[in-house]
Amino acid sequence: MSAIVYQMKKWNIQNPSPFTSENTEDLVALLLVNRGITTAKEKEAFLHPKLEEVTPKQVGIDNKQLKKTLARITKAIEKKEQIVVFGDYDVDGITGTAILWETLHSMGANVTPYIPHRIDEGYGLSIPGITNVTSQFVETSLIITVDNGIVAHDAVTFANQQGIDVIITDHHTSDEKVPEAYSIVHTTNLCGAGVAYLLSKELTHPNPPLSGREHTSSSPDKGRLGGVSDTHLELATLGTVADLVPLTGANRAIVKYGLEKVCKSKRPGLQELYKQAGIVKDAFEVYEIGYVIAPRLNAAGRIESAMDSLRLLCTTNRERAQMLAEQLELTNKDRQQLMKQATQHAILGVQTQASKIKNILFVAHESYLPGVIGLVAGKLVEEFYRPAIVIALGEKQSKASVRSIKGFNIIEFLRSHSSHFINVGGHPMAAGFTVETAKVTVLQEALETSAEQLLNESDFVRNLPIDTELPFPMITKQLYKAIKQLAPFGMGNPEPVFATKDVTIANFRIIGKEGNHLRLNLQQGKKEFEAIAFGMGELAKDMKIGDHIDLAYTIDENTWNGNTKLQLKVRDLIQVSNL
Repeated sequence: MSAIVYQMKKWNIQNPSPFTSENTEDLVALLLVNRGITTAKEKEAFLHPKLEEVTPKQVGIDNKQLKKTLARITKAIEKKEQIVVFGDYDVDGITGTAILWETLHSMGANVTPYIPHRIDEGYGLSIPGITNVTSQFVETSLIITVDNGIVAHDAVTFANQQGIDVIITDHHTSDEKVPEAYSIVHTTNLCGAGVAYLLSKELTHPNPPLSGREHTSSSPDKGRLGGVSDTHLELATLGTVADLVPLTGANRAIVKYGLEKVCKSKRPGLQELYKQAGIVKDAFEVYEIGYVIAPRLNAAGRIESAMDSLRLLCTTNRERAQMLAEQLELTNKDRQQLMKQATQHAILGVQTQASKIKNILFVAHESYLPGVIGLVAGKLVEEFYRPAIVIALGEKQSKASVRSIKGFNIIEFLRSHSSHFINVGGHPMAAGFTVETAKVTVLQEALETSAEQLLNESDFVRNLPIDTELPFPMITKQLYKAIKQLAPFGMGNPEPVFATKDVTIANFRIIGKEGNHLRLNLQQGKKEFEAIAFGMGELAKDMKIGDHIDLAYTIDENTWNGNTKLQLKVRDLIQVSNL
């Protein structure tokens, strides 16, 4: 026997005794307990969420602010005021803007959607953004934000000075003091599109009816789109998954029932996007949204204008949808190349710095595009498992995207240094800020010094939570079906991970264009499974047929040539012996 030669992560097996029950419901109960779900009521709510119970009150939206919002929007509709829905350039902002624009348009409002330009106007409601809005739509008297605005103090004050009312709908973390907007519809329990979705429902199905009459969700596009009310759940689902909010509570209900809507969407734009992406499926999982659909919708806002993505979602014209989808596909390929170049540059910069790798990674360069720095920051976290700040240096002002590691609240950390920023906002795991270019070096020193005091080596250990140890004979299609009761999986509701010890490698081969993946045949006793290990091709040089390993994995189905069978997706492995 030889010592362990490879281990990617520290395993944290939550149930030390191997699971051996023949009753699959016992495994479901164990998995629920691991997720903090212990009572019968909690179990029922988790396994069978009810979409009708997703209400403003349930998610923590202030009722007084909501009523004020509904009254102001109703007045604007009746008086034909110019309304501008001011969104954001990511999938959450785009889908939320589509929801609110389609809703108001169906109610007869004089409404226009507006997505700011990432480079020219920056994130969220801004003075330049409002100036551009009023130059294009001179009669604007009401701006409704989507997925932004909760920290836009100066912009809201500027709008007020122009005689424009601002209604903020947002889900980002607020400052201690909120902007002086006309009203605020805010909760951190949904994504921006989720907030827009609930506001849309309140507008179209009010109780009691607004102004003594109840609006309907009928639309000129009902025949082709299936009606506004039918198609907004799919948009809320796209935004929820893409924005990586926890798939628990209200978010879980939205995604659980929205996945089918996304898959069977009647929107020409989404149908054409699926064709371009090569998606041919009867059912969608979170993966298809997060890794196939969302990157394409995000691409336009990263390097061009996100308005094309909004147009794609809302168009009812098949030819226009095809054209826009083809353009997004090309834009996404450009985005991939730009991200690859910037990521390679950033990783090299961290690896070649004079001192040891800092507790927080800080990389800045004038060649980085603001639209890809968030992706680059995420790649740095994957590579080095440290909080990462990536800055696109500008002539006078510089934009930054930040990604964190588990247990380190990055927005609190940044706000403790707020005097250095022009603006800052975000979530505990992801944030962004603007800083004067001349102050970047001073900022770097301040953040690195602070991170040295707050973080230590124990924070940089990648922990792999494992639900339980599972012998191979226990893995059956019946068990897999039981596990799927916990879907959809994602942030806040991770896919169950299992461990099996003393597994024999019966065969293996390197796969993938760059030879960076492994396909394995694994045995324990008389039971054998195929397994796929993404990104672990390098391990092949130390492997031999007959080696014994401990394995951490998720259980999946693989269909090939019409045959469907279970396969294991490797999360980690420990080589424990060689022949």
